[in-house]
Amino acid sequence: MNQDQSMNSLFRGQGGSAIIVGAGIVGLATARALAIRGYKVTVFERNERAVGASIRNFGMVWPIGQATGPMFDRAMLSRSIWKTICTEAGIWHNEVGSLHLAYHDDELQVIQEYVEVNHIFRDCALLNPTQTLDKSPAVNANGLKGALWSGEDMIIESREAVGQVAKYLADKYGVQFHWNTAITRIEHPKVISGNQSWQADEIFVCSGADFETLYPELFAETQITKCKLQMMRLTTQPDGWRIGPSLCGGLSMIHYPGFQAAASLPELRKRYEEQYATHLKWGIHVMVSQNGNGELTIGDSHEYGLVHDPFDKAFINNLITEYLHTFATFKDWQLLQSWHGIYPKMTNGATELIVDIEPGVTVINGIGGNGMTLSFGLCEEVIAKRTRQYL
Repeated sequence: MNQDQSMNSLFRGQGGSAIIVGAGIVGLATARALAIRGYKVTVFERNERAVGASIRNFGMVWPIGQATGPMFDRAMLSRSIWKTICTEAGIWHNEVGSLHLAYHDDELQVIQEYVEVNHIFRDCALLNPTQTLDKSPAVNANGLKGALWSGEDMIIESREAVGQVAKYLADKYGVQFHWNTAITRIEHPKVISGNQSWQADEIFVCSGADFETLYPELFAETQITKCKLQMMRLTTQPDGWRIGPSLCGGLSMIHYPGFQAAASLPELRKRYEEQYATHLKWGIHVMVSQNGNGELTIGDSHEYGLVHDPFDKAFINNLITEYLHTFATFKDWQLLQSWHGIYPKMTNGATELIVDIEPGVTVINGIGGNGMTLSFGLCEEVIAKRTRQYL
């Protein structure tokens, strides 16, 4: 059954019931989109709280990374939903924007081209060194040629915010959460955990890489892989010192699709392939954000494959830190934590995986490393289309 056909059999009217498998950001975004349309929503999470990729990230709501057009629009929709939830629930968020820093002429050229193409569509500008240093005291001034300013990027503390969003949905919309409840089988309209079962009109599987367990055949036949990233956190900076915007080195410009609008990007990539071959081998590009406690989250790397060893590689963390020193200066570089996360990513260029397993059962997955940025927007679009309720 194709998606349009299955849509006709789904959502037979407002006020139905829905079950969500997974309380990460995609599950919460789906729960919100259904709850605001009058659905009775129940969420099942195998752990006592979300502990997967949704809390193992920078906390960046990152429209700058998306190309102008539908994906940027989705990111901005997601940002607006984040803003509303954070404001209503009292969740810490910081609309600090971001700086992509240039220390070479080819980096500055990419930024200039990016701004020329995009400035009429989004809040972005090419800054000179003085303007850049005025934005952030953490920028390394040595050799600085300028920066790309983006005013639309926002920071949340994901390891706290994800749980706070769940509480918000429970308090405002009556969404029910079953924690420590692993769904092991789905037989629409039922979901089953051990000898217990629950049922609903619609079931959404939003469990990240865990959907491989529920639907191994689908996972095996889908063009999807898993990405392991390594990240670190530095200690609280002294005396309330803040870095201001999130900071990014030039390597980030060849990582995010939004920068493909710059005609000279292939030449920059060519130089990086020669100068930073090891970094690119391990998918390293380097950024830093600061949370409300003054701690600095830094990273990251990208290793792709269906199976990853559970051990972090010290040399990857060293490469990240060494590159970070080229564009950032902090008051205190003490390492507080290091970790890795694993998320599913499509290998065919698709921006997400939405599959109707059968009428009433839908998988929403595969949005890669863009969960904080795109989930609320994506799930709002999907549920609005299927319910034909555009709020």
